[in-house]
Amino acid sequence: MKVDRLVLGAFETNCYILSENPEARDCLIIDTGLEAGGLTDLLDARGLEATALILTHGHADHIGGTAELRNILPSLKVYVHRLDAEMLTGMRDNLSAMAGVRIRTAPADFLVEEGETIEQAGISLEVLHTPGHTRGGVSLYCRPEGIVFVGDTLFAGSVGRTDFSGGSMRQLVNSIKEKLLVLPDETVVYPGHGPATTIGQEKAYNPFVT
Repeated sequence: MKVDRLVLGAFETNCYILSENPEARDCLIIDTGLEAGGLTDLLDARGLEATALILTHGHADHIGGTAELRNILPSLKVYVHRLDAEMLTGMRDNLSAMAGVRIRTAPADFLVEEGETIEQAGISLEVLHTPGHTRGGVSLYCRPEGIVFVGDTLFAGSVGRTDFSGGSMRQLVNSIKEKLLVLPDETVVYPGHGPATTIGQEKAYNPFVT
């Protein structure tokens, strides 16, 4: 599988473009950043056709480009956990009202739950419900490739904020320990901000969960 990372917007959100192989035209996207301009430019430049957008959670800096993507790609299927579903349409819930950018998009096409598998563009991702940063935060595990996309649940040497509505440090740490640190140590972790890490690295050195 080919994984491309774009760092988008003022909040430097990681957006991931996943393709089954380097020659594939179909791809899926994980998170959009606050704006989708850099993402749509890359899709155009490489001739990629995004079939799905999976949102790790509903904060504005991860969903902001959704409406723009949908305008360009009318057949795009959008996935989010059901507990964050209202954040796509609620500017207070997704924090955009507080940030002064007023982001709202149409409801998701699919509401996901723990244990489901999303299959798009020849790629299978297992949904791990990892609440704590938001109520409906998810991580997306590709078992055959040994990689997991964790949104703002876990960072290299740190964890996501829990001081916004729906956040809970106790719940976040439990999510990390029960859903992520049980994965093989060599699993590569792609977070919503900052560099990649591994489960083994975080298990050994992350001060929030060791």
